[in-house]
Amino acid sequence: QVQLVESGGGLVQAGGSLRLSCAASGTIFSINRRGWYRQAPGNQRELVAHITTAGSTNYTEPVKGRFTIDRDNAKKTVSLQMNSLKPEDTAVYYCYANLRTTWYRQWFDYWGQGTQVTVSS
Repeated sequence: QVQLVESGGGLVQAGGSLRLSCAASGTIFSINRRGWYRQAPGNQRELVAHITTAGSTNYTEPVKGRFTIDRDNAKKTVSLQMNSLKPEDTAVYYCYANLRTTWYRQWFDYWGQGTQVTVSS
């Protein structure tokens, strides 16, 4: 089975940095795109960063210039470098991947379990 395992979350002071990583395991034929989402208490889940297999990226406006997404398809990992963290970045961060497990199957979305990022003032 495909699994996405996240790591790197934790507690950090405002202005600090964290690096999240997500490793995909299991039977994977092809990865289409990957990304990071987050959800703060009382808010809807929102896209943080997205990256295609070609390397094209997009970010939600509040994190532009501070966060950087990268991936290594050979290692089946995706990372999110978060710099200059702000209290409003506090949320549960979810790893996402759109992939298929065999050549003849549909593309499906997969999600990690989420990792807590807390930024104190």
